[in-house]
Amino acid sequence: MSTTAAGIAAPRATEAQVRAMVADWLRSGRPERVLALKARPEWSGPPTIQVRDTVVRVVPAVSSLAVRVALVELPPEERLVVLTDRDDDDLGAGLLSYCSTQTVISIDPWEIVRTHFEAAALDPALVRQRRQLAEALLEHAPPGGWPPVRGGVVTRDGAMQLLAARLLGLAVDDLDATGLLQWTLRGTDVVRYAAVDAGLRSIIAGWLAETAGATARWAIAAVDSGHGTDAIPLGLVAGLLWDGRAPTAEVAAARVRFEQYLGGTAPRENEAAEWSTTVLAWVTRALGGEDRAEAQRLLGRAQELARGLQADRLVGRSDLLPGGLDARFATFAEELRLALRKPTSRTLEAAEAALRMVARHRLAAVGDQYPTAVLAMRALRWLNTPDDTPMTLAEAVHRQTATDGWLDRARLRLWVGVSDPALAAVYRDLHAAVAARRDRHDEQFAALLAAATAADSAPGSLLYVEDVVRRVVKPVVDAGRPVLLLVVDGMSVAASTELVESAVAADWWELTPDGGPRVGVVAALPSVTEVSRTSLFTGELRRGGQADERAGLAKQLGSDAVLFHKGDLLSGAGQSLAPSVVAALRNPDVRTVAAVVNTIDDALDRSDPAATAWTLETVRLVRHLLDAARGRVVVLLSDHGHVVDRGPDGDLRSTSGALSARWRPAGGNAPGDGETRITGRRVVLGDGDVVLPWRETIRYTARKAGYHGGASAAEVVIPLAMLTSAGEPSPTGWSPAPVASPAWWRGPVDLSNAVTLSEPTQEGTLFDVAAPVPAAVEPGTLGATPPFVTALLASPRYKQNRALRLAGRPVLPDERVTALLTALHEADGRRLPMEALAARSGVPAQRIGNVVTILRRVLAVEGYQAVEVDGEIVTLDERMLREQFELGSSRDG
Repeated sequence: MSTTAAGIAAPRATEAQVRAMVADWLRSGRPERVLALKARPEWSGPPTIQVRDTVVRVVPAVSSLAVRVALVELPPEERLVVLTDRDDDDLGAGLLSYCSTQTVISIDPWEIVRTHFEAAALDPALVRQRRQLAEALLEHAPPGGWPPVRGGVVTRDGAMQLLAARLLGLAVDDLDATGLLQWTLRGTDVVRYAAVDAGLRSIIAGWLAETAGATARWAIAAVDSGHGTDAIPLGLVAGLLWDGRAPTAEVAAARVRFEQYLGGTAPRENEAAEWSTTVLAWVTRALGGEDRAEAQRLLGRAQELARGLQADRLVGRSDLLPGGLDARFATFAEELRLALRKPTSRTLEAAEAALRMVARHRLAAVGDQYPTAVLAMRALRWLNTPDDTPMTLAEAVHRQTATDGWLDRARLRLWVGVSDPALAAVYRDLHAAVAARRDRHDEQFAALLAAATAADSAPGSLLYVEDVVRRVVKPVVDAGRPVLLLVVDGMSVAASTELVESAVAADWWELTPDGGPRVGVVAALPSVTEVSRTSLFTGELRRGGQADERAGLAKQLGSDAVLFHKGDLLSGAGQSLAPSVVAALRNPDVRTVAAVVNTIDDALDRSDPAATAWTLETVRLVRHLLDAARGRVVVLLSDHGHVVDRGPDGDLRSTSGALSARWRPAGGNAPGDGETRITGRRVVLGDGDVVLPWRETIRYTARKAGYHGGASAAEVVIPLAMLTSAGEPSPTGWSPAPVASPAWWRGPVDLSNAVTLSEPTQEGTLFDVAAPVPAAVEPGTLGATPPFVTALLASPRYKQNRALRLAGRPVLPDERVTALLTALHEADGRRLPMEALAARSGVPAQRIGNVVTILRRVLAVEGYQAVEVDGEIVTLDERMLREQFELGSSRDG
């Protein structure tokens, strides 16, 4: 070992140290050509190095003679660095005269660090670190050197930050828990860092743990043990093993096995919680973005790791791992099966609870399995609501628009099904039970349709397709409002529930007659396009084509009315609608623009209508037409509905004279099972005498994706909606619509509240729409006003708040405030979805958001809100409300 005269071992000089000291020497501008460094006379680097523009020769010298030889042999254009363990006395004054500062300079790596950063001083906390850190700062400096420090002092955190970022290959701003997790996915960088000296990695890990927390500590521990790219899945597993519960023997054993991935150590409870929480946030964010596939791979890896630790049962408890979702779906399938087999309050609530557990899983929103489960639960609720028999066709039409059309929407998704065998089995049984009840409804509907058609009495409460333009469109046009008559060919009531929802989400307001229930229109018979659509546009029962439809619309509404069919709407590249269509919609002198969109009807030929969600995204022409029609009143309807093909459950019947899939001339042949014979003026084909199937599975011709023409309510009942741009005035007789979905669609309902249907008792209203009449208490009716609400409205603070906060702003009448607070008070957990709150309190669906905003404004005290909104959920903090307005405790009423 080389020692100095004092017997102290001389340090070994590294190339980084030599370069740093030469750079400082050159910056000083000293004229000497030699830099003598106190170091072991050893050199493994190149014989010459270039620093800036200067070539420097490095020579180890074991004696003064060796130094002299190096000086003699030094080329004139180079400078010399001598590495020697001799002191000044050994070299003598003659040799030292050639050396910078006329002395042998000791190598102090911290001093070199200081000069490298062009700093005046070093943070004492930095200097207290091991010498290895100083050497690493020099060894791993970037090609252009470390940037000069601000303030003249190299701080510990500043130096560590730069070194860690350099070694990890990260930007300084990414040296946090989230950035480190993302870094562990870069396998090349992880492998390169793992090759860094273990002592240096220990220093870096300690500092990262201080600044980025437990996540950084254990992520780096995984790297050190050779499992760095598993840092994210290991964090997920840590959350399962350390979940705040006392460990079972199984968990304790799994914790011990877990240590192999972290170098034989394990996190404490709070560290595991922090690590898993950070990982959970990263995965959740990734699942909603471009890294979804990577996140799903990591979830699968976490599940694999957990099973390798023999912690399978913990996987089933996870809110994030795929196995946890599988377990919850299995539970839901079993509870749904039990509730279907034996519906009781207990079994139904167990199914609801199982579905809520599925919803809590972070992966529930991925794919179609959870939405299908929601629809299955809705179908089960519908099965357990009272089943009443309509006495008139008007009541049957109302049942389709108010209830059964929504059920059809759920039923179609059940038909499409899922891949999970357990769920598929129970959905098959549920679909069969739903179909049996819907068959009874369709049989009732067909009988009432046949009777009403044969009687051919005045429409009364019924709205026939041939009367729509005269009774709905013309009054709006005559009142000076421009109209878009938008006909979505083949749109059923089920499809319309989705399309109208989508339009309302795009800032259109739905209107209904006097703010009542939605309107259903009866198609011409058979319910095929050449009959029903022609009758719509001409205003008379007839068969025809596009030319007849244009002429008929002009006859009903005037020569300025224009009608665009499918081929007229399309444009070339770069434009969503034909210029002529856009021009007509934007021309106020064109009072009526009509358009026919065939997206749904076309799907019945060659697509998959059952699996398609009919929204503005899937019926793009409707979106484009609505965008161009702002300022117009939109009357949205179809010419008929449809049923979908039932595959192997279909019933192909060979019959002579059948020209269409869903109707045939009577021809003296009696109707069979699932069919009805209909005669009368409104039967346009078959010489006014046809046989129509009411059972959806029956068809007479070749198989397609869907059909129309029959006597089922899904085919005959045409949905009708009126839309205006948000905030525009409503036409006379029309008002903002209430929540359209039935109570069982929105959530669990009190099944003891039966509803019966009755004839409308009021004459002369817009369409005399038959509405449900409560048998006892209608679902959604509020109970008695809670005493605290009465006290609130009478309190001085509320009155003052109302006067101050609502000056010049919209005001909620006391009865509206009462309804809103009573609905929230009666709700489970004092919380309701926005749509349910609207339905319970009688607020139009499109206004509920604004109404809740006004309510929150008037109830706010010193910035604190007693009514909170989280997404679509509204919650009442009743205790806070009582305290803020001095209403007393809940014991006081």
